[in-house]
Amino acid sequence: MKIKDIKGFPHLRYEREDYDLKEMESRSASFYNWADKRRTVRDISDKPVSRQVIENIILTASTAPSGAHKQPWTFCAVSDLEIKSEIRKAAEAEEYESYHGRMSERWLKDLEPIGTDWNKPFLERAPWLIVVFKKVYEVEKETKANNYYVNESVGIACGMLITAIHHAGLVTLTHTPSPMNFLSKILNRPSNERPFLLLPVGYAEEEAYVPDLKRKDLNEVAVFFEGM
Repeated sequence: MKIKDIKGFPHLRYEREDYDLKEMESRSASFYNWADKRRTVRDISDKPVSRQVIENIILTASTAPSGAHKQPWTFCAVSDLEIKSEIRKAAEAEEYESYHGRMSERWLKDLEPIGTDWNKPFLERAPWLIVVFKKVYEVEKETKANNYYVNESVGIACGMLITAIHHAGLVTLTHTPSPMNFLSKILNRPSNERPFLLLPVGYAEEEAYVPDLKRKDLNEVAVFFEGM
C-alpha cells in the first residue's frame, strides 16, 4: 500500500476501479433499476432480523462523507420490546397532535394518497428501530469542539443507510415525528446529540401494499449544462 505525506499527514493511494464505457453504462442502469424498486413500506413483519445484518447496515451508513471527517452521527439500534413500545406511545402522542391541529389543510390533503394517519404500529412490530442522532458538537475533555456541515453529513449517511437496508432485502420508512425530543429522553442520549430520523427496519409483510405513486422523470429533476 503506497502512502504519501501531504502537509504532514499520511495519505493512502486510492485504488480505483475502472470500467469501459459500455460496462459503466450497464452498471449505472442496473443500479438505477434496482434502486427504483425501493419503496417506503409500512406493512413491516415482526420476523426477526439478525443483529449482524443491522451492524453491517450501520457500518455502511458510516462510510458516508462528512464535514472535516467528523462523522457527526450516532445510530441507536433498538430491538427491546419495552423501549419500542415506549417510543411508539410517545411518537403517536406527537403525531396525534400533528394530525389534529399542527398540520395545515393543504399538508393533510397532500398526505391523503399515501394513506397515513397518527397510528404507528410499525414502531412496535418492526424487529428493529434505528434512531439516527446528529452530533451538533463533540465533547473533548469537557470542552466543546465544533462539527461542520452536520445536517448535510447526517443526511447523506441516512441516504446510504436506507440504500443499505434495501440492499439487504429489508424495508423501512422515514419517520419524523415532530418534535422528536422524546427520543433523546427515552434513549438517554447526551446533550450534544439531537434526534434526526427514525427508521423501522424489517421484512415486508407477505401482503404489503404501497401507494401507486409515480416518480418524476429525469427532465423534471435534472438540468444539464453541456459543453461542445
